[in-house]
Amino acid sequence: MAKVNKERMTARPEGSFVVFLIGMRVNNLFAIHRWIPVFTAMPKMIIELYKNPQLGFKSHETCFGRTTIMVQYWESSEKLIAYAKSADSEHLPAWRSFNRAAKSSAVGIWHETYVIEPGHSESVYKNMPTFGLGKVAGLQPAVGRLNSATERLSKPSAE
Repeated sequence: MAKVNKERMTARPEGSFVVFLIGMRVNNLFAIHRWIPVFTAMPKMIIELYKNPQLGFKSHETCFGRTTIMVQYWESSEKLIAYAKSADSEHLPAWRSFNRAAKSSAVGIWHETYVIEPGHSESVYKNMPTFGLGKVAGLQPAVGRLNSATERLSKPSAE
């Protein structure tokens, strides 16, 4: 079991980064032959990304349900797009396979990409293990001027 940080913590990334949200939605639970290939494609990509840190992938979190949501953290949009387009990656074959099979509406996929510049994100964690952006940027106590969301949204400075 992961260690729970009991104090109030925040993550303070030093530079820009990318938050990439990706997921799938099962529209027909009984069409398992349609959505299982989509569901099983992502773990292969995540393994590949963790094994190759030069690709720019930093970390992820996943929430399962009818709509599955994965939050990924990347160094840059350029590295994210390069991975998505690489003929040598797990992504491109999976994407092509989905598009060939997408004649059915039994499963949907989606993604959203956000480029976050310094001073344009804030976070707070209480009674949580190291999670999300905290895994990427590290955690520090959310005290003093970092006690306020307004202050956490300011550009990082020498603290």
